Amino acid sequence: MKNLHIRITTILLILLTYFVLVPSLILQYGKSKIYTDISKIPTYNIAIVFGAGLKPDGTPNDMLEDRLDTAVELYNEGKIEKLLLSGDNSLEEYNEPQAMYEYLTLIKELPPEDVVRDFAGLRTYDTCARAKNIWNIDEAILISQGYHLSRAIFTCNTLGVESTGFSATKDIYIGETYYKLREILAIHKALIDIYIIHPEYIGGEVETDFLN
Repeated sequence: MKNLHIRITTILLILLTYFVLVPSLILQYGKSKIYTDISKIPTYNIAIVFGAGLKPDGTPNDMLEDRLDTAVELYNEGKIEKLLLSGDNSLEEYNEPQAMYEYLTLIKELPPEDVVRDFAGLRTYDTCARAKNIWNIDEAILISQGYHLSRAIFTCNTLGVESTGFSATKDIYIGETYYKLREILAIHKALIDIYIIHPEYIGGEVETDFLN
C-alpha cells in the first residue's frame, strides 16, 4: 500500500510539473521572439493579424481593433508590406475577416491590394497551418495581444512559418484575466494538436499570387 501511495504521488508530481512547466517554457520562448520597439523591427513581407471577436453590430471589438490599429502602425512605418487577416467565418452572419478588411480599407484607407482575407482561420492552429499550406507563407510577423502571442509564435514556427511577434495590447480588456488563465489550457491543447492529433483544417488551393 505504501508503494502504491508513493507511485501515485510521483505521478501527480510529474503531471503537476508538466502542467506548470511546459506553458512557462513556451511563454518564455515566445517572449524571446516578440519585438517591443517598433524601430527595431526589420521589414516583413507578411503580417498575420488574428481575429478576436466582433461587436453585436458586426464591427471589430476593442481587442481586435487594437490588433488592426497596430497593423496599420507597422504598415505606415514601412515594417510590413502585406497583411493576412485570418479569422472566423463559420457562420454566414459572423465574418471576422470581412469586418477586419473593411476597417482597414474603408476607415484606415489601407490599399486593398495589400490586405488579404483568410476566411477559415477558426483558431490559431488553423491560421498557422493555412498560412503555411494555403497561403505559402514561410516567414511572418504575428500581430495579437501579448497573452496570445507566445502560443501563436510557437504554433506557427512549429508548423513551418518562421515567426516573430508584436504586441497589440493597448488597454485592459473586459475578460482579460479569463483569457490569460485560459491560455494555459490553450497551450496544452496546442501541444496535443501539433504533436499528437494533427487536426484537420479547412483546405483549398494554394494561393500562389499572395506573395507577388
